[in-house]
Amino acid sequence: MKKFNTSVVCNPRKHYMVDISDKIDRIIKNYIEPGNYFTINRGRQYGKTTTLSTLATRLHDHYYCLQISFEWADSMFTSEYRLASGFISRIKKELILEHVPEELIRKWDEPVDKEDPLSDLDRRITELCANSDRKIILMIDEVDRASNNQVMLQLLDLLRDKYIQREKGRDFTFHSIILVGVYDIKNLKMRIRSEEVHQYNSPWNVTVKFEEDLSFSPKEIAGMLREYEADHHTGMDTCSLSELIYDYTSGYPVLVSDICKHLDEMVAGTEAFPDQTTAWTSGGVTEAVRIIEHERTPLFEDMIKQLTDYPELKDMIKRILFEGESIAFNAFNDVLNLARMFDYIKSVKGRVEVSNRIFEVVLYDYFLSEEETGNITKKDAELNRNGFIINGHLNMDAVLYKFAEHYSSVYADNDRKFVEKFGRKIFLMYLKPVINGTGNYYVEAQTRDEKRTDIIVDYHAEQFLVETKIWYGPKYNENGEKQLCEYLDRLGLTKGYLLTFSFNKNKKTGIQECTFGDKILLEVTV
Repeated sequence: MKKFNTSVVCNPRKHYMVDISDKIDRIIKNYIEPGNYFTINRGRQYGKTTTLSTLATRLHDHYYCLQISFEWADSMFTSEYRLASGFISRIKKELILEHVPEELIRKWDEPVDKEDPLSDLDRRITELCANSDRKIILMIDEVDRASNNQVMLQLLDLLRDKYIQREKGRDFTFHSIILVGVYDIKNLKMRIRSEEVHQYNSPWNVTVKFEEDLSFSPKEIAGMLREYEADHHTGMDTCSLSELIYDYTSGYPVLVSDICKHLDEMVAGTEAFPDQTTAWTSGGVTEAVRIIEHERTPLFEDMIKQLTDYPELKDMIKRILFEGESIAFNAFNDVLNLARMFDYIKSVKGRVEVSNRIFEVVLYDYFLSEEETGNITKKDAELNRNGFIINGHLNMDAVLYKFAEHYSSVYADNDRKFVEKFGRKIFLMYLKPVINGTGNYYVEAQTRDEKRTDIIVDYHAEQFLVETKIWYGPKYNENGEKQLCEYLDRLGLTKGYLLTFSFNKNKKTGIQECTFGDKILLEVTV
């Protein structure tokens, strides 16, 4: 029986997979057939290796596809001789697997010239490609993992120069080269940190821009769910679940597979979801997401490591999340480029957003946890938690009432600047220990700005909408009430919560319940 896979390469015989055949067709047509050199750079666990493997399988009948990886190749990059001999050794194995004629393999595997190893490698590539009965594709995975990139760049320089000479009709070389990794070749400068200066490398400027979207669309996710449904007959609504999974993941491949894997293996069979029929529902997806957000996965560990390694990146994401800062995307900004390269952010209508809801919550929780130790807000929420959970249900009214009391006693004397920067953060700090371990939350990116933020809370299949905002006058408040009611409509909810931080001397603080048509708003002003 097939399983969902979240590690290494997906195998269609063993794993439920999104059908990426249309993507592969476009890659072949737009990049391989024209003989282009290109890089595939995406975040960790973005399906790059699986894409490469699937592409090689499709090309096998017409090309020789040589697949090598630099993941465990540190020793290759300690000298030119080790570079040449290591590269030749790895290619030899691929030539054997591809059943290249033995005479070509024998010539390729001759002893390396120790005096001028790179010129020797140059010659071998020419002879191999000139005499091969098929065009040869070179695929290098984990190209950014070399510990000494300066030596590795010598290999890239050699391949670039041979490409240029080929285009002039003066050399033979690989028909197409694909370099795969997280870091783009032109951004390897960010990984080379000498003791005295950050080294800037010239771009590998023969590459064409790779524009194929490797994320999974709702339609593609639905295709995978239909394959699973054909085997398990859960009765799931594949269309609505694929849309929901996409809403949480924005199609980030490993997150899509991880939700499905959790539904299949961890959610189904629990007390709340006793079988697969109950698990493969919107409530089951919410539970799977909650579990994932609290796990210590390699993807999340790498994210936290990058934030530690790049403080400017961490500071920028904190400003986006907590202060609602609107940042215009600029491809020449190193910090923004780095964040997009890791797939932590995306550009939406020219503005920067965190790339998906799951990343947002993991980041929120991480940033909040840095300040939780000894935090008086967290302690107050934990002290009152039993009064917020009644028979397994979250009493959001009680949460807002108690938060208003807590805020008035601890933060009431702070100025507007402080609250504009930290108000929502304080509320999330209060909310997190209340729902932690049972519920989850996310912040609606489209409404997050310096004036308002919508927070959606899921708790035991119940959903709550809390809008936080700064008081800017009665007209703005009326607009906020209208927007909140419209959003409640979209979510299918009848009650919402409006948390307002006010600095208007004429505006009374307090709590009131208002009715707008069929909607009830609990308005809390502090």
